[in-house]
Amino acid sequence: MLPQHRSAGYWGSLGRSLAAPSAAAPPAPLWVPAGCQGAQGRFAYKLLHDLFANYTSALRPVEDTERALNVTLQVTLSQIIDMDERNQVLTTYLWVRQAWLDAHLAWDKDTYGGIDSIRIPSSYVWRPDIILYNNADDRFGGSMETNVVLRSDGLIMWDSPAITKSSCKVDVSYFPFDGQRCRLTFGSWTYNGNQIDLHNRLDTADLTDFVENVEWEVLGMPATRNVITYGCCSEPYPDVTYTLLLRRRASFYVFNLLLPCIMVSFLAPLGFYLPADSGEKVSLGVTVLLALTVFQLLVAESMPPSESVPLIGKYYIATMTMITASTALTIFIMNIHHCGPGARPVPPWARRLILHHMARLCCVYEVGESCKSPQRVLGERADGGDAVGLGESPGEGEVGAEARGCPRDRCLCHHDGLLRNVGYIAGCFRRHRAAQRRTGEWKKVAKVMDRFFMWVFFLMVFLMSVLVLGQSA
Repeated sequence: MLPQHRSAGYWGSLGRSLAAPSAAAPPAPLWVPAGCQGAQGRFAYKLLHDLFANYTSALRPVEDTERALNVTLQVTLSQIIDMDERNQVLTTYLWVRQAWLDAHLAWDKDTYGGIDSIRIPSSYVWRPDIILYNNADDRFGGSMETNVVLRSDGLIMWDSPAITKSSCKVDVSYFPFDGQRCRLTFGSWTYNGNQIDLHNRLDTADLTDFVENVEWEVLGMPATRNVITYGCCSEPYPDVTYTLLLRRRASFYVFNLLLPCIMVSFLAPLGFYLPADSGEKVSLGVTVLLALTVFQLLVAESMPPSESVPLIGKYYIATMTMITASTALTIFIMNIHHCGPGARPVPPWARRLILHHMARLCCVYEVGESCKSPQRVLGERADGGDAVGLGESPGEGEVGAEARGCPRDRCLCHHDGLLRNVGYIAGCFRRHRAAQRRTGEWKKVAKVMDRFFMWVFFLMVFLMSVLVLGQSA
């Protein structure tokens, strides 16, 4: 797209100044000699010579030096080239239009063949030293040296493209669902408000020729005029500040950073579902923790080192804390699962709370049972087992009966040594069964705790994901 002065108005003025004859003079006949057709060119050359014969571009072009020169500024945003969040630098491509009235460059267009406007290099005329105050470019380059449009009444319009790098305070608290407000402040560097009175032509920047950016959506670019008195000087300095309102397009970050984190987070509670004898429960938690650490480093590399933690960073930290807690609980539960034969019996309160209420809540039953089958009374197995365990073994009972029924003088079973050996074997068998029963109860306690914490952590992951999406909305 071309600037405004290069559209229909440009060609109209160019035709009037260089091709069309004066409005007061009749059209030239076809039989006029060819040398007379260059009269407009000679008028333009004479005009340029007369205007700049005693002109200097070093002084402010006003008749009264006590009066301020009015300068209007208009900015057209063409493209957002880059937004460096880490260094907090915004790179944009702008068209800057400045207009002012030069009292020394006015002429009577009838005297010069009806020439109403000319285009000359901008270095020929005086130009206001309007720069970008918050420039962040190390080379500090200004606008391109383009021509200016000089009208017969002394009005000068200077349109120049410029690639600017401006400092922008980046707030990443809601990254990747954040919005930014970047300010571009234009003002004169040496002329104060008593010498140059700077105004914005419109209340907003021109966005009609803006090229859409793949990462940022432009919501607007309002303009405001400010008059500031700096500490160095007592005179006021006017400036025009354009506030670029941006909103990040979050689709890229959602699919590449947020969704993988959510899916990895849902793997952490499944570590409680793994059988304790598999040996992979702790390995799964550590692997998920390392994966989230990699995602956290990717986010940290692109964010500025500020105190405000981005929203996705908070989600990563909360998820990593949850996975660390789940890994620690897994180690604790595995210690309960692998209780040896010398473990103490399950306390009565744990038997009631865990093996009765929590087991029914989490649907943890013995082999062959399910949520639909009637639950056996907890004390039944223990009482029955104790009855069998505390009583004599079948072999011992038969041997004892045989010993009681066998006459002492006819059978050798009554020997005291044999009875002691049989009693020792029966006692070992009873102790082994009691140790197995205690180990099985502790394993069931560990299984119930695994299932309970699995559902608790699933709920925590779901709530954290909903909170992140809710804050982004």
